[in-house]
Amino acid sequence: MLELRLFWTFFKIGLFTIGGGHAMIPLIMEELVAEGWLEQEVLLDFIAISESTPGPFAVNIATYAGQEVAGIGGAIMCTLGVVLPSLIIIILIAKFFSRYMNRPVVQEVFDHVSGSVTGLLFSVVLTVGILVLFGMNDIYDVGSFKPDWIAIGLFLGLLALSFVKIKKKKLPPIAIILLSALGGVLLYGFIPV
Repeated sequence: MLELRLFWTFFKIGLFTIGGGHAMIPLIMEELVAEGWLEQEVLLDFIAISESTPGPFAVNIATYAGQEVAGIGGAIMCTLGVVLPSLIIIILIAKFFSRYMNRPVVQEVFDHVSGSVTGLLFSVVLTVGILVLFGMNDIYDVGSFKPDWIAIGLFLGLLALSFVKIKKKKLPPIAIILLSALGGVLLYGFIPV
């Protein structure tokens, strides 16, 4: 049954991901694209939608992916699959591990884990950035290299603006996000790509 396979896939992703929903992106891309359940372009759209939709990123992307692959049953099973490991782990931590959290060995493990989470997040930024800004269908398919100069210009301009304005504390980060959204709608809504 497809819904159970989706549940198991997202359960594994939720179980082996440390660092939040964004750290899940490489695993989600690997699993769903490799299974042939979603095209990479559709998954990139789901990442963008999940970012802009209220709620936890991991739940949003699991729900959208499940809906696309297997309808409402798939959405429910993917959402349960991605949430259940965290719920189980939090219950176990609350029950058994809270008395061990201040021990040096446990702190050292968390220090090493945080470094790998940083690496995973950097990998996501790099992969999604290359795919979106350079119009590639696959990160390894250099032949599909079609730079989107509008997106690159918009990205670089807003990045520069954010460094200047945020550093001077005159423009809150939410304003940068809203400017980015407005720029994308204006440019891509009126200029054929």
